[in-house]
Parts: sequence; C-alpha cells; structure tokens
Amino acid sequence: MKWNLRMVAAQRDIWRPVQLLAAFKEVGFSPSLSKVAALWGSQPVTVRLDDLDKICAALDCTVADLMQAEPDAHRAERDEAPRRAAGGSAEGSVRPIPRPGGSGRRSLPPN
Repeated sequence: MKWNLRMVAAQRDIWRPVQLLAAFKEVGFSPSLSKVAALWGSQPVTVRLDDLDKICAALDCTVADLMQAEPDAHRAERDEAPRRAAGGSAEGSVRPIPRPGGSGRRSLPPN
C-alpha cells in the first residue's frame, strides 16, 4: 500500500503536521502531535479504522484517496522468489541423504 496522506493534505493547503493536527481537532479527533508527525513522515504499519474514518472526515477525502494499492510490487516479489520445499537446501535437494556405512539401526542410549 502507498500512503498518500501528505499529498491529500497538500491538496487541502495543509503543509505541516501542526496544521494537520488543527484540522483533526476541528472534527473532534485529538491524537498526539507525535502520532500526527509519525503519520505525516512515514507509512504507518497500522491505522485504526476509527482513526482512518476521522482522518478522512478532517481532510474531506476517502480511504481510496489516502491509500493506493500496489499489487504489481507484490507480484514481482512472488515471481522472483525461488520455490523450494521447506527445509530444502539452496541446491534444491529436499530428501535426506543417508550416512555412508550406517547399518540402519540406531545406537542404544547411554546407561
């Protein structure tokens, strides 16, 4: 997902986190300035749905304006990733190789 908060805010003539905080307070949303700065400065890992609704109300936008899906990036990662069985080595061997000279029986545990 691409986070477009700064672009949406700029379209509403909001250029700083402090201005964004003032817009939030107008709709009854009062996060801390550090939370607003984190939303402003980078893509959040998580956003509560209630908060997302309030952000959209403050900026008079939709969720689609704030977030843009980037499925092509994940398709490329998926296609480039090598497929191998769990526990397989880089050479592609997935079956265990028996030890040479083994009788096939296990030794007894120590007394």
